[in-house]
Amino acid sequence: MSENTESGRADADLAIIILAAGQGTRMKSRTPKVLHRIGGRSLVGHVLATAAELVPAHTLVVVRHERDLVAQSVADDAPHVVVVDQDEVPGTGRAVELALAQLDGFSGDVLVLSGDCPLADAGTLTAFVAAHRAADAAVTLMTAVVADPTGYGRVIRDADGDVSRIVEQKDANDAEAAVREINAGMYVFRADSLRTHLPAIGIDNAQAEKYLTDVAGLARVAGDRVAASVVEDVTVTYGVNDRAQLSEVGRLLNARTVRKWQLAGVTIMDPATTWIDVTATLAPDVTVLPGTQILRATSIAEGATIGPDTSLVDCEVGENAIVTRTDATLAVIGASATVGPFAYLRPNTILGAKGKIGTFVEIKNTTIGEGSKVPHLSYIGDTTIGVGVNLGAGAITANYDDIAKHRTEIGDHVHSGSHNVFVAPVRIGAGAKTGAGAVIRKDVPAGALALSVAPQRNVEGWVEKNREGTAAADAARAQADE
Repeated sequence: MSENTESGRADADLAIIILAAGQGTRMKSRTPKVLHRIGGRSLVGHVLATAAELVPAHTLVVVRHERDLVAQSVADDAPHVVVVDQDEVPGTGRAVELALAQLDGFSGDVLVLSGDCPLADAGTLTAFVAAHRAADAAVTLMTAVVADPTGYGRVIRDADGDVSRIVEQKDANDAEAAVREINAGMYVFRADSLRTHLPAIGIDNAQAEKYLTDVAGLARVAGDRVAASVVEDVTVTYGVNDRAQLSEVGRLLNARTVRKWQLAGVTIMDPATTWIDVTATLAPDVTVLPGTQILRATSIAEGATIGPDTSLVDCEVGENAIVTRTDATLAVIGASATVGPFAYLRPNTILGAKGKIGTFVEIKNTTIGEGSKVPHLSYIGDTTIGVGVNLGAGAITANYDDIAKHRTEIGDHVHSGSHNVFVAPVRIGAGAKTGAGAVIRKDVPAGALALSVAPQRNVEGWVEKNREGTAAADAARAQADE
């Protein structure tokens, strides 16, 4: 990594242009191609994040298709970036020409990236720029050697091995189409070379577009050096043009992310079934079990165990917590707390340290104090629960009266019986108890026992009389005769 990225100082001689104007018709989607998401970010969001790691003096994104959607996404991810609108003239050459017009007076190097290539990492791009500068080239192409070059521009070299030109797939003859060295779609140009040659590029080609790649040929004719930097890991060059490629690039990105956390001290039992967004953070000695998704801004503290079959979205998990077979979004799980299996944590659930949310429990907009437990078969919504509380099986806070939501407040060290319904708004005082089957409609004072019990009535002989001939009647009669 270059000195400027390690120190955070901007590279005054580097500008980055990201091309994000294409429609992406092969995606067959109403969503612009560059806004499809993998690993917690849009495709262009990944490119923007990588560009930021290089700390360039300028970053520009060229947009056109669904202009407002793409521009807003770019502004959300990187507010400092300049958005440039492509006009009616098609082609990557025109896109860069318009962006370059925003760099008046800039005389450094221009790194051109594609908004649909999210796997190009900062280390690769830093080395790419360094190779360009070491070669003192006017143009440097990133290239790769692949088994099947179909669909890519071919890099044509002269007898001395220098780059003479790039030929697009539709313009290639048979000999050119057989070349396996491809243009990876990433370039570094001297700004003055771009300013000299871009205006001379025409649209006399199969696509009737202004190709950026024609700059290489023009620079060569002008006697400037055109270099090529062959990348060892071809996957960093992968772009996305359809849903199958989106899935494959997403898989590769996830494998890279999982490996990063493994090397950082996280135990991941089954990388193939574990998905971790690049925006999530995990501490050493976290254990992730199979079938788990750790998404968006989720953070997991040291010693926690997550999974199996768990999905966490924007959650915070404390040290040594255990979360099993759980679906949680925007929830906070305290240190040494346990959740699941088969728990559903909705937004604004806060579980205190050493607390418990058990089997088949749904929690929403609720704070649960330290050491408190909602063990099983319960719905708790819009509630504040104190410390040391134990709610019996089947507890329900009835928070909605068909017009508005209301809160339930349960004080410290309350113990409720099984199958209780708390009809909000209601307050249960500290240390109170409630009996099994109670429907709590009124506030319960601290230390009180709340009951709502109807007298039990036994109608003797009812089964023998009304279910004559059944196994139940026979069993009842036999016991009565003993």
